[in-house]
Amino acid sequence: MGNANVDHMSRPSNGQRRRMPSGGGVLVPVALLAFVLSACVRPTGDFDRARPSVIHDDLMPTVGDGAARLRGDPVSNFNYTDDEKLLRDRGWTLIRPPWTKDWIGGTKVELARTRVLPETDGRVPPDLYYHYLRSDKFKSSNARYDKIAADASGDAKLVHPFCEVALRVKKADDERLRALRSRPVTSEEAFAGAKARVWENRVMIKWVGQALRFRIIAYKKALDGLEIETPTENRVWKVNTAIRELEGQVRIAEAGCDSENRYGQDDPVRRSRIFTGWGTERAPVQK
Repeated sequence: MGNANVDHMSRPSNGQRRRMPSGGGVLVPVALLAFVLSACVRPTGDFDRARPSVIHDDLMPTVGDGAARLRGDPVSNFNYTDDEKLLRDRGWTLIRPPWTKDWIGGTKVELARTRVLPETDGRVPPDLYYHYLRSDKFKSSNARYDKIAADASGDAKLVHPFCEVALRVKKADDERLRALRSRPVTSEEAFAGAKARVWENRVMIKWVGQALRFRIIAYKKALDGLEIETPTENRVWKVNTAIRELEGQVRIAEAGCDSENRYGQDDPVRRSRIFTGWGTERAPVQK
């Protein structure tokens, strides 16, 4: 009887029922979901640099660490070195969507960056770049070609600084692993934390190479689309040249920034002994 009374009281009579506007029951949740997802995009300031944010710097990474542990991924509680922080800062500019207004891709990247989602789910769909490019208002159709060329050239210039930091981080990781092998570890937590941090650093470096490859696909798709929508001859060569420049840098990033002939130099760079297994001796004690 109690359930019947509750059910009777909760249901309006036919005369009291109000008809919702067509699609109103769907539009409200969709709009709310869009608002929540757009809030997941990392806020930026001058020159599209990331701004400090409690949500993105503290809350989401905490949730992401828990999600990563549930997936069985390594999670380190170690403090970051200065280079590890710089690696992530410079890497973020290369894994985020090339079109800053792309909140869909930006949300996917941020959820993956904070480890709420796996890194593979943070890949930005290449088609979105052309979608946002053609939807933005430009005074000239040629400006869209110039935008692709500028984005590709800008990405190429960011690879070298990122790789400089990546090589330092990899060298420090080799030293960290050497210390694990040569010294007694005080706790299982320290051992697991060191191994997990090395894994996290390597994933970040690999992610940048993959993200740049997706950018090249996005730029090429956008160029193909513009050649059909607003054809011109005097801009295509410029865009193709910028994309080829980026492709050369991406091959270096995909090789883990440690190719034998990195940065386009003719002679192979002499590698540090840390990469060949030498130099395992301990440094002298400083008094």
